[in-house]
Amino acid sequence: MKHWRMRTTLMVSLLAVSLGLTVTCLLIIRFSVQREIRKNLNSDLSHSLVTFRNTAALRNSMLAREAALLADLPSLKALMATADTHTIQDGSGLFWSTSGADFLALTNPSGALYTYSNRGPALGSQLVAQGLQSCMSSGEAVCLVPLGSNLYELSVQPLYFGPRSNDSQLGFVIIGYAIDHQVTQQVSEVAAADVAFLIDGNVAVTTLPASRLADLQLPATTRANITSEPGPITLGRETYMAAAATLPSTGGHVELIVLKSYDRASLYLRNVNRWILALGISALFIAAMLAASISRTVTRPIESLVAGTRALGQGDFSYRFSTRGAVEVRELGQSFDRMRSELKATQNELLEIDRLATIGRMAGSISHDLRHHLSAIYANAEFMSLGPTGPEERVELLQEVKEAVQGMTDLIESLLLFSQTRHFLHLQRESLAVLVERTIHSVRQHPECRDVRITASQLDPIEATVDGSKLGRAVYNLIINACQATRGCASPAVNISLTQDSERIRVAISDTGKGIPASIRDTLFQPFVSSGKVNGIGLGLTIAQHVAQEHGGETRLERSEPGNTTFSILLYKKALAQLSTAESSFNSHAVDAALNELQQEEPQ
Repeated sequence: MKHWRMRTTLMVSLLAVSLGLTVTCLLIIRFSVQREIRKNLNSDLSHSLVTFRNTAALRNSMLAREAALLADLPSLKALMATADTHTIQDGSGLFWSTSGADFLALTNPSGALYTYSNRGPALGSQLVAQGLQSCMSSGEAVCLVPLGSNLYELSVQPLYFGPRSNDSQLGFVIIGYAIDHQVTQQVSEVAAADVAFLIDGNVAVTTLPASRLADLQLPATTRANITSEPGPITLGRETYMAAAATLPSTGGHVELIVLKSYDRASLYLRNVNRWILALGISALFIAAMLAASISRTVTRPIESLVAGTRALGQGDFSYRFSTRGAVEVRELGQSFDRMRSELKATQNELLEIDRLATIGRMAGSISHDLRHHLSAIYANAEFMSLGPTGPEERVELLQEVKEAVQGMTDLIESLLLFSQTRHFLHLQRESLAVLVERTIHSVRQHPECRDVRITASQLDPIEATVDGSKLGRAVYNLIINACQATRGCASPAVNISLTQDSERIRVAISDTGKGIPASIRDTLFQPFVSSGKVNGIGLGLTIAQHVAQEHGGETRLERSEPGNTTFSILLYKKALAQLSTAESSFNSHAVDAALNELQQEEPQ
């Protein structure tokens, strides 16, 4: 984040805080609601099992009383006294219809079945006999008996001829109620949950929809995980909390499972989540609006100040600051504007002082060099005027006069070119190899370069649109400097190369001199900076740098060490192409303007 702008940092921070608070609230509320839902479900399921047990106990008590009343009927006793199976079967229909029960059976004293009747699907005699035997052998007045896929609550009452004290038992009367859909629906309503009765793992009756039955036929290992403590179970794609209770029964394993839909119970949680999500999105939107407002009043004006500071660093004192924003930011902008005005005034004063100092250094350097050349011309002319001076001496004196004149000419040309560095370029298509060869030929005529071996190791045939006069002068200055730098070397030599690549053209001048002193390397291209030269005012490198920059390039010191110092002029092809296009456009406008003037001057 240290590279981010203030506006980005502020906006990201606000959004992160809003998002973090929203997510945290969602998690906290979700956890709290889930815990409360589980707690309520556990309580409901536990109460459901207790309620079923209480309801079953009450129903069993009523069933036992009804069976006792039926066993005391004289007509039933008279029928049982016949001990004839066909007679009892024929006469039992009346008692079956008046009992109102779901199951009626009559047996002899040993438990052998006389007859039975039931509502719903027919039951096999053998199945009924086995169920009744198991119920009677349990010794319970009321027992829960699975008969096939049906489940019954049966009450067994003995029939006696006369008082019980006579011990004249005629048999047994058994009545019962089926645990069917109606019973399960009642239990479900009391428990406010779905219920299922299982016989040996198979569903006997349930309030669950048919699509859930296949998932409820659980393997024994999985069903063992459903205990009296409520736990999660998945039926289809819906999650339930389930608790199981094993019911006391004879003839099979009977379980009651109470299930409550966790998904339906957590509907409230989903609604809360939606509300919190909506609030979170609203908070994010408000945070974004707040960040935008802060951006308009704080960060954008500060960015404007940063841009003004950057412009000031590049020398632009005319950058306009934004006058909008918070009071403190506006005051900061006004203070910065005042500081900029003061800096501009101070800079103008410093530039004037520097200009005067430059003029003073230039005047001193020029006067020294001109006085040196004029003194040489004056002295040699005086010697030449003397009578005893011989022809050979006169030739030497004349050569020294020529060298002094050449030095003064170079000085004046340098000053002239230095004063014209900001003038327009006179561009034309040039062969740079020919330009460099022509410059080398001119340098070889210079008095200070006569003893220096000047070579051109590589001159690629390159053509470019340049100002040949100025560029030639820049190369000339660099070669002259290189020749002067080799003074005092055992084998003074200067090498020139002209090469190019896909992006730039390079003119390199290398010499075998002692190198550039470290003390002047930072100010090497400033005017009037020189070291170790007898003649020269220190404008050669300055002119070379200005000429290169006018062509969109640069002059660079690439290497400086004893015996190997290299300066190079780098011309970038893209910049040269732009200069050529601009020159063509300028010439076209100039021709159009001249034609317009001629047309206006024609007589009417």
